[in-house]
Amino acid sequence: MKHLKFISRTVLVRNENVDEACRMLNRIMGSEGFLDQYRRTRFYEKPTQMRRRVNYEKCKAIYDEDMKRKISFVLRTNRPEPFPGCY
Repeated sequence: MKHLKFISRTVLVRNENVDEACRMLNRIMGSEGFLDQYRRTRFYEKPTQMRRRVNYEKCKAIYDEDMKRKISFVLRTNRPEPFPGCY
């Protein structure tokens, strides 16, 4: 399973507006990471650069997960007050 699965996407062109359809397709491909993968594999990436990029992505994922957990805790409405009586 080292290859990507084929994912079918269809973008409709409405009222002969091809530019809008191209923008939508670029937005979809950008959000799913296809453009980043294309840009990465266009040229040779040195092993040190690849290690730095992978380590950065791992650290960013950990940071994002931690911040998401903290934000969801702060935004909870029914959490107990940590310091009762203090304002």
